[in-house]
Amino acid sequence: MEKFIKLAIDGNVAIITLNRPEKLNAWNTEMRNEIIAALKRFDQEAAIGAIVMTGAGDRAFCAGQDLEEAHGFDKTRVDEWMTEWENYYRTLRALKKPLVMALNGTAAGSAFQVALLGDIRVGHAGSRMGQPEINSGIPSVTGPWIMAPMLGLSRTIELTLTGRLMEAEEAHRLGLIHHLVPQAEVMSKSLAIARDLAGKPPVAMRLDKQRFYEITEPGFVDAIAAGRRIQGEAYATGEPARMMEEFFKKRGHSIAG
Repeated sequence: MEKFIKLAIDGNVAIITLNRPEKLNAWNTEMRNEIIAALKRFDQEAAIGAIVMTGAGDRAFCAGQDLEEAHGFDKTRVDEWMTEWENYYRTLRALKKPLVMALNGTAAGSAFQVALLGDIRVGHAGSRMGQPEINSGIPSVTGPWIMAPMLGLSRTIELTLTGRLMEAEEAHRLGLIHHLVPQAEVMSKSLAIARDLAGKPPVAMRLDKQRFYEITEPGFVDAIAAGRRIQGEAYATGEPARMMEEFFKKRGHSIAG
């Protein structure tokens, strides 16, 4: 039984809902493991032709990594942590079936990256996106790998170093959000797209997605290797822990980030 996500079937479309609205749907290791299991299950089910991922509530698709979990990390945890992310991202990348991201709100940090690993993204005016890790003292490695081919190096550098979140209109203009609709229509539009994709010839769909996997695999392998090295160096200095401690102190209590 899933603890942090909700699963549903709508015809030949599977729906995965990130379900920690009190934490802005921020994920921890257990939640990511539930998502991985659901993705693999739906990818194997013959009756499912496409998958939609969304978040519970109306504030955030996902706020990224739950800083309550990351706050206690040190250099000894980095290698295991990077393996967890490698498994998550590889599961998303290896899907044979199309994945539509219904962005009900903000997608920040690793959630921004996961949203970009989907095939089609639907959002509304409140669907902000960005890479704010630097503000928590965490260097970005997988983020630039995903962003650079989509945005070019100049915009990737700007977003990574400033840590700012793009408003939905900018993300739409840049092609990161494919469809910008009223908030109430995000899920219906996502389901319509998913149904259309589910009706495509399945072998061609699988082979197209396989080719995108092959094209981007060398960069992914490099990014994970760099992540182990760079995150190890960052956490060895203690900067991420200090920045996250300041984050919690400013707010007076622990919240997801």
